[in-house]
Amino acid sequence: MPMLEVRKLSVRYGPLEAVRGIDFAVGEGQIVALIGSNGAGKSTTLKALMGLVPIAGGQVLMQGEDIGAEAAAMRVTRGLALSPEGRRLFGRMTVLDNLLVGAYAVQRRADIAQSLKEVYDLFPRVLERRNQLAGSLSGGEQQMVAIGRALMARPRLLLLDEPSLGIAPKIVAEIAAAINRLNRDVGMSIILVEQNARLALKLAHHAYALEHGEIVRTGRGDELLADPFVRKAYLGV
Repeated sequence: MPMLEVRKLSVRYGPLEAVRGIDFAVGEGQIVALIGSNGAGKSTTLKALMGLVPIAGGQVLMQGEDIGAEAAAMRVTRGLALSPEGRRLFGRMTVLDNLLVGAYAVQRRADIAQSLKEVYDLFPRVLERRNQLAGSLSGGEQQMVAIGRALMARPRLLLLDEPSLGIAPKIVAEIAAAINRLNRDVGMSIILVEQNARLALKLAHHAYALEHGEIVRTGRGDELLADPFVRKAYLGV
């Protein structure tokens, strides 16, 4: 049984059908990438999985249970967490306080302390900046904090929305290494939404290419890297 399964998922914004009956699955310990251009439906799909936008049709199943009608807070307790596009930190709060916001559903103080240790181990810069205001950080450092905040919820499935957007290449490499480490060392399942298709496909076990809310290609990450359609449409080759 997949950790997460999406069946015929549709999402509408008024008359606009942003996601059109898509199907995909995420297995235990998998990195699954969703690639596509602006407006393809990638971020909307993540918001639907998190319960941040209502679904117009289809099902979202987590370990076989339909969670499509559950509130976002309930999905967090099930093990879903989102690092959103644009980071969306509280700029006038410290880095530490931003991280602690992510742990609001965690009951045990020992678990929160352990999660902080793990975030600081993953991103040493976050440890160094923990007492600074989040708004004073560089874009790359803010992205690390945003991912760390999602990890504070102790997720089993991490949703990453455009983690490389607007980030210097050196920091992108650090974030990519962190994603690999979470998957390889911790066994965390990850859905990665990225316009940087080359990066996403190199990281992903399996990938889906979206256009106009529909899946137009699917396969292993390395398969899509070699696919002529994907190379022309998303890699500029």
